[in-house]
Amino acid sequence: MRVVPPEARRIADRIRTMGIRGAGEIARSAVRALMIVAKASKATSVNEFVDELDYASKLLLETRPTAVSLPNGIRYVMHRVHQSRRMHEKLDEIRSVAIQAGEEFIASSKTAIQRIGHIGANRIRNGDVLLTHCNSSAVITILKTAWEQGKRIQVFVTETRPRFQGWITAKALGEVGIPVTLIPDGAVRFFMDKVDRVIVGADAVTANGAVVNKIGTSMIALAAHEARVRFFVAAETYKFSPETMIGELVKIEERDTLEVLPSNELKKMPNVNVRNPSFDITPPEYIDIIITEKGIIPPQGAILVLQETFGVLTPEELKDYQTYQIGEEF
Repeated sequence: MRVVPPEARRIADRIRTMGIRGAGEIARSAVRALMIVAKASKATSVNEFVDELDYASKLLLETRPTAVSLPNGIRYVMHRVHQSRRMHEKLDEIRSVAIQAGEEFIASSKTAIQRIGHIGANRIRNGDVLLTHCNSSAVITILKTAWEQGKRIQVFVTETRPRFQGWITAKALGEVGIPVTLIPDGAVRFFMDKVDRVIVGADAVTANGAVVNKIGTSMIALAAHEARVRFFVAAETYKFSPETMIGELVKIEERDTLEVLPSNELKKMPNVNVRNPSFDITPPEYIDIIITEKGIIPPQGAILVLQETFGVLTPEELKDYQTYQIGEEF
């Protein structure tokens, strides 16, 4: 019988309803949920134990299909679990592998953010005016690190409709003393001539260097390109999508239309349909650099990061990765 502990289900629900936000925190939370399942499992055989983890993994994958960090976190754990099973290790040994892999991923992801903060801050100059969109732990860490280095910066932050994640970013930056101006999403082009650099996070980076991020990012990149403003992306390497190396496409999640328009208002509008895509794709030609914990790369270098991280997958390894794909294509 497949049993997912209540605490793990609560984590899945919080990810789905955006109670847990930010690609890094989503990934870490999903891995924590897997660790909870591994620790609580009453399985009496290896196959039963792995089946429970597979079931919980798929439950977690359904929560946020575009956030590549989430399936990559799950893959980090489950790839090692499946390797251990193929090596005919015992149940307790495989349980230990799952828990240790989860701890390693969480520790590594936290270290990555701090590393990105220091690397990215070196690309910010004293007096710079920056613009950011949505809520990214990597971006916030870069900006806070630059401020701590004595660089007197100013930041424009978009509201990021319809969930207003920009409010979270504005609050975090303002609390450390950084001057912040909160603006409507549609005002980006109006303010772009006052901006020196745009810096955003990423939910996924593809093999060709395109970036999947919060809806509106591609329009900001276009406005920056038109105004000849540098466009930076901050992303941990576990957000790079291995499926895109083998031709898979990233799914673009659409959320509840009620986030855009209440049902009582929609009823007053005959023949009106509402759509609410959460993400869009920024092409690599609009991106100057991608800041990772391994250093700064041009978008064209994304394939090299993927090859270094994942190498050439064996048929068995490829099967493991395809087991945890993220759904329909876009």
